[in-house]
Amino acid sequence: MHQYLFFIGDFPIRAYGLVLSLSIILATGVGYFLAKADGRGDEKYVVDLGIYCGIAGLVGARLWDVFFFDWGYYHNHLTELFNVWQGGMAIQGGVVLGVLVGVWYCWRHQLDIVHLLDVFAPAIILGQALGRCANLLNGDAFGAPTGSSFGIVYPSTTLAYHTYGDQPLWPAEVWEGQLDVVIFALLLMYRTTKHAKGQCFALYVMLYCVARFFLEYLRGDYTAPVLFGIHSAQMTSVVGFVVAGSIFLWLQIRKGKHIARGKHS
Repeated sequence: MHQYLFFIGDFPIRAYGLVLSLSIILATGVGYFLAKADGRGDEKYVVDLGIYCGIAGLVGARLWDVFFFDWGYYHNHLTELFNVWQGGMAIQGGVVLGVLVGVWYCWRHQLDIVHLLDVFAPAIILGQALGRCANLLNGDAFGAPTGSSFGIVYPSTTLAYHTYGDQPLWPAEVWEGQLDVVIFALLLMYRTTKHAKGQCFALYVMLYCVARFFLEYLRGDYTAPVLFGIHSAQMTSVVGFVVAGSIFLWLQIRKGKHIARGKHS
C-alpha cells in the first residue's frame, strides 16, 4: 500500500488521485463502448459526458461528505474543505451530482436521458469499484476493528491508522469494490434481456444500495447511528432502494400493459 507514488520536488503524486482519474477514464471508455454498441449515435457525446459527470461526481462526493458526515470538523477548518486526500468522499453525493449534471447535458443536447442512464449504469458502478481501490491505497473508507488477527493493518501515515492504530480492520472497501464488480457483470447481463427503458439504471441503484447497507456494518469511519440504530449511509441506501425499486416495478407493470395492448390490437 503506497499513498505516494513519487515526488516532484516537494509535490507528492498520490496513488489516490491517479486511480480516481483512471476510474473516470475507464468508466467513460465503457460508456462509449456500450453507447456505440446500441447503434443510436450517442457515443459522440460520451467523452464530454464523462468529463462533466466525472468532475461533478468528485465535487458532489466531497461536498456530501463534508456537509452530511463531517461538518462538525470542517466548519472550523474551511481551508481543508477540498483536501480529499485526507479522506472523505461520499459516493452517494458523487452519483447524485454526477447524474444531475448528466441529465442537464442530455437535456441541453436533446438526448434520450433515460436511455443514457441505462447505458451508463454499468460504467458508473465500474468507476465506483476502481474508486474503492483508491480508498484502499489512501487508507480511508476503512473498516472497524475485527477483534482478531484477521484484517488490514494500515500504514502510520493513513487516516485509518490515526483512528485505530495498528489494529486489524475489516476490509470493507475491498469487499465493496469486489461487489461493485459483481454488480457490473450483473448489469451487463441484464442489458441482454428484454426490459423497459430505465430499469437497468433502477436495478443498479437497488443492487448498490443493498450491498452498501450491509457493508456499512463493517465500516469504521462513520459509526454514529442516526435513526433506529442505523448509519447515515444506510438510511440513504434504504431511501434509494425504495425509490429505485418502486420505479423498477412501475416500469415493469407499464411494460406488461403495453404488451397486453399490443396483443389485443
